[in-house]
Amino acid sequence: MPGRIIAIGDIHGYAEALAALIDAVGPEPGDTVVPLGDYVDRGPDTPRVLDDLIALAQRCRLVPLLGNHDEMLLDLHHGEPGLEDWLGWGGEETLAAYGCSHPREIPERHIEFLEGCVTYHETDRHFFVHGSYDPDLPLDCQDPEVLRWASIRSDPPGPHCSGKIAIVGHTVQRDGKILDLGHMKCIDTGCYRGGWLTALEVQTGQVWQSDAEGRMGDKK
Repeated sequence: MPGRIIAIGDIHGYAEALAALIDAVGPEPGDTVVPLGDYVDRGPDTPRVLDDLIALAQRCRLVPLLGNHDEMLLDLHHGEPGLEDWLGWGGEETLAAYGCSHPREIPERHIEFLEGCVTYHETDRHFFVHGSYDPDLPLDCQDPEVLRWASIRSDPPGPHCSGKIAIVGHTVQRDGKILDLGHMKCIDTGCYRGGWLTALEVQTGQVWQSDAEGRMGDKK
């Protein structure tokens, strides 16, 4: 029997929320888990989030996407400018959690994990991106900036030319509910804003949600 395909929305340093979701979902070796990116910044425990994702890769097939916050951290680690902007977007919390003063001091195991993240993931019926997509372009022709940085709030894309359902994060759903447009589902339900961290089994539609303290919402 094929394993489950489970997407996880933007974690943003909330390790208790992630741990509760992992415990509730119970990933098995045949399952594929696709975290949609933005593992770092804003929340209190980016190091534990990354350690827990690294450990999760030993339990199941883990296909982590790179989010825009993760990309910013990597760029700064490798000497790119923009530190002040990043600090204002949640980087201060990340540095505090590591007890360091600059992303270049972040442990190499975490940098290697982020560098191994992918831009998109595709299955027979779904595809997964962090931000948004151009509906008229195949995934391997998409602009990475659109996939990681574009918001769907004011201009959600139409159905993709592949006919597959898009699973996205990045654009916070302030009501704490998954945005379901049929051809696209956004599962960033705003854990860092007092909402939920959401996991979605894309084939059955089963949903798990946990808050920043790791308290589970009603099973759906």
